[in-house]
Amino acid sequence: MSYRAARKRRRPRMSLSFLPTMLTLGNGACGMASIAMAYNAELNWSTENKLFAAGCLIFAGMLFDAFDGWAARATKQTSEFGAQLDSLCDAITFGVAPAVLVWQYSNVLPLRVIYPIGVLFSLCTILRLARFNVETPSDDAEDHAYFEGLPSPAAAGTIATFAIATPELSGMQTSIADPRAQELAATVLASCQYLLPALAVLLAYLMVSRFRYEHFVPKWLGGHWSPFQIGLALFAIMTVVVVKELALPLMFCYYAFESPIRNWMRLPESARASG
Repeated sequence: MSYRAARKRRRPRMSLSFLPTMLTLGNGACGMASIAMAYNAELNWSTENKLFAAGCLIFAGMLFDAFDGWAARATKQTSEFGAQLDSLCDAITFGVAPAVLVWQYSNVLPLRVIYPIGVLFSLCTILRLARFNVETPSDDAEDHAYFEGLPSPAAAGTIATFAIATPELSGMQTSIADPRAQELAATVLASCQYLLPALAVLLAYLMVSRFRYEHFVPKWLGGHWSPFQIGLALFAIMTVVVVKELALPLMFCYYAFESPIRNWMRLPESARASG
């Protein structure tokens, strides 16, 4: 084999070796872009549209985060460096960016209340990521069936869904002729000003808790779905088609709170009363 032919055969492998790192950095870039979008004062957009874009960028970071591990295994580029880089980018996209969304979303609470909530969310995200790195071997990070504690992407996604649903709710106040529907949309928007900070506190606790959450990626790839889970997935898809963005907060809140509620219901009555 000639030198030129050997060089051509090596070139694709060299280029693919950078793919996992680039996907991980894409996650971090989405987090930084989300923060910049939420705080952008020069962009001539409404606050709702800025928050919508910032929330979408967090979801884009979730896609990068979902594929970088797969790309690392596919190209045989898994390493401790990649695992640490992934956590650092996750801290930006799933820790700091959602905190900024909470700060920008809610303007009814004083700064001395809303700022510590954002800091608490970010710190619990970092604790969650550090515990995951210590307790989970790098070669098992994508293969285990359960997480202990709410995964940071799910917590960040729950915050982001409220920002994504806000323009739809705001538009309902003018696009729907029914005054009762307009009043309901206005009430929901006003309630979310208080609900989202409270939700951020609960999500912060769930991230550092020991509640078990299913890891859906192995089930998606392996096809191990029960009839109930298939029905639930179809119902979620239909709900998104019908009510669009408004379904996202309900779906993410269901995932976040289903496990602790199920555990609470399993406790004996005496334990529930004392807890």
